Amino acid sequence: MKHLQEISTAFFFLVFVFLLIFFSSCKTNSKVVYLQDIQSNIAIALQEVKEITLKPGDKLNIVVYSRDQELVKMFNLISMSEGNNSRENSYYTVNKEGQIDMPILGLISVEGLTRLEVADLIKYRLLAGKLLRDPTVTVEYANMYYYVMGEVGNPGKHEIEHDQITLLEALSEAGDLTIQGRRDNILVLRTVNGEQTPYRVDITQTEKLYGSPAFYLQQNDLIYVEPNTMRVNQSQLNANTLRTPGFWFSTTSFVLSLILLLTR
Repeated sequence: MKHLQEISTAFFFLVFVFLLIFFSSCKTNSKVVYLQDIQSNIAIALQEVKEITLKPGDKLNIVVYSRDQELVKMFNLISMSEGNNSRENSYYTVNKEGQIDMPILGLISVEGLTRLEVADLIKYRLLAGKLLRDPTVTVEYANMYYYVMGEVGNPGKHEIEHDQITLLEALSEAGDLTIQGRRDNILVLRTVNGEQTPYRVDITQTEKLYGSPAFYLQQNDLIYVEPNTMRVNQSQLNANTLRTPGFWFSTTSFVLSLILLLTR
């Protein structure tokens, strides 16, 4: 009888531990929802839109158009593809002084400017120097990327295809966070002038997300999504199986079977 009481005590202890693990998991799952405090039909104050601006090392595809086809050739970088007659635009690279070097126009300071501002500046220089009467200038980014690591569906390098991109858009393009990713402590590393600044963003809280300096990304930003507690525990399965629900299910089943055999 005493032996049976000890087994019963052990069984209730196992049930208690299992329930503790279960409710702990429920608490973790409550942190998966984005923008938990957002309210319907209430406008959200947004910060000023921050477009991508140029930094040293960026590459630009710049093309000048005009009705004078022969004259406009002087302002475009053209390279011939081997084996055929097709032509491809080459890229201008922003140097460490924040300048690009264009034919005829020479050095142009572009650091800190947006894509459209660069196009307007080149057009102004062409008109002011009376080099072309009817110039049209297009500027496209050639190598704008951000990087995502950690608990997302598609980590790696992702191209920036628009003049601005938000953290939510970037995470969406990276396949969204996995269920094991922490929503309340996303790390964004940003390098400016040789210094790296870390930003921590909580995307479960509206004000913290929309007010963060990292809400609008810049080129070469690195996003790291940390694993939550459940994911960390899962990674320790081989080291400590006592922390897994499966272990407690198996143990509980064994104890129940033992009690049934002893009470027959």
